[in-house]
Amino acid sequence: MGNTILGIAESINIMGNRSGNAMKSRTAGPVQEMAKEESAAGAAYLDLNIGPARKDGTELMPWVVQTVEAVTDTPLCLDTTNTDAMAAGFKVVKNKTAAIMNSISAQPERMEKLIPVAAEAGCNVVALLWGPDGMPRDSNERAAMAVDLMMALSEAGIPNEKMLFDPIATPITLGTDQINSGFEFLAMLQDIAPGAGSTIGLSNVSNGVAEHLRKHLDRTYLIMLMYYGLSTAIVNSYDAELMAICKGERQEHVDMIHGMMNGNDVDPSSLSGIALEHYKTYKCLTGETLFSESWLEL
Repeated sequence: MGNTILGIAESINIMGNRSGNAMKSRTAGPVQEMAKEESAAGAAYLDLNIGPARKDGTELMPWVVQTVEAVTDTPLCLDTTNTDAMAAGFKVVKNKTAAIMNSISAQPERMEKLIPVAAEAGCNVVALLWGPDGMPRDSNERAAMAVDLMMALSEAGIPNEKMLFDPIATPITLGTDQINSGFEFLAMLQDIAPGAGSTIGLSNVSNGVAEHLRKHLDRTYLIMLMYYGLSTAIVNSYDAELMAICKGERQEHVDMIHGMMNGNDVDPSSLSGIALEHYKTYKCLTGETLFSESWLEL
């Protein structure tokens, strides 16, 4: 077994067909089925994403939490931009210290509202590197934001070990600069916040790409992130191959990609199947081949 990633399953989401309709109508069945499926797939956490939920968030988040906790002990990750809904959700979470708050960004109003809630719950916190001006431009701006967040969280008594820094994944369709900045930040993280963890919304990298191709980008990107010590990732737990990578069951593919990252190129004519897909996708994610939706056919 190689290094592993704790997968935070992303599919219980207000935007999803199955889960979204069930949340809106407060129908427990589909949400509970998905919670069981994601847990069975090997998810370490279940992300419960209710979005901004402006109208009824303070009632919806506790409902989702209790609905899921009725059928599984898998720790929860509460995900909403509505700070009142987040606080209401944490009031009813059974296992608060194992849970994750997703997320506290480097925006003063979110920090002020949510840090006290996280400190009281004793939960893990996704420290999202998104500031008052939005997206950081490079790894140095990410580092500066990380320091601000770490200091504010530390002052509230939250230890580094409870922090999960999210450098923000950006779509490959926008180029590789921001993807590389995320890697550079992860390489610096232990110097900035010793003992802290990290996470990333994996599927952001494939956002805007044809649906049938997205899984290839997500899988190879995860392996590249593992090189930099990523500890958790927000994943599609219905992708069995992606979950196998998380569980450390694809060490030969991990070794190949990490070898390439160390400068040991591979002869593609010696590869086939999933290994060849990883090879071609890696070249795309590094910018060595120009991104187009036919990258796997080249």
